[in-house]
Amino acid sequence: MRHNKKFNHLGRTNTHRNAMLSNMCASLILHKRIFTTVAKAKALKKVVEPIITKSKEDTTHSRRLVFQELQSKTAVTELFQNISQKVADRPGGYTRIIKTGNRLGDNAAMCFIELVDYNDNMAKETSKAAAKPKTRRSRKKADADTTEAAPAAEVKEKAPKAAKAPKAESEDKTEE
Repeated sequence: MRHNKKFNHLGRTNTHRNAMLSNMCASLILHKRIFTTVAKAKALKKVVEPIITKSKEDTTHSRRLVFQELQSKTAVTELFQNISQKVADRPGGYTRIIKTGNRLGDNAAMCFIELVDYNDNMAKETSKAAAKPKTRRSRKKADADTTEAAPAAEVKEKAPKAAKAPKAESEDKTEE
């Protein structure tokens, strides 16, 4: 039976796995985006999100707890100075996993894992959507002015078009 065996060991011993995830957390914090396998990214997400949550409260105790996980002074300072200010209003979900396909050598599923607030492309798309509010479909004033003048013009044009229509069909036949 497989009761209570939800943890992905990633084919490593406990100490190797913890060291690898710690290094990946530090890399993600410093570079804001890393390229890895989907299994490692999912395991990393479970480790790095609580660390980012701890960084919201800038106390000596929380810094020590974060340093205990990361073992990198530069990553800790980056986390507490820059990242914690950007994610201060976010209640969770600090990372995003974007699948990129399979690796050529061993066909492993690969992906990007990135900090949500630092992806410029996604931020531009969301800011465009936020800047332009959705409205009901309605005609603009310029369209309304042209439609009022258009029916009179259409009445004049309908008679000549009806007369020209059969000639156009015969011209098409000759071209073929």
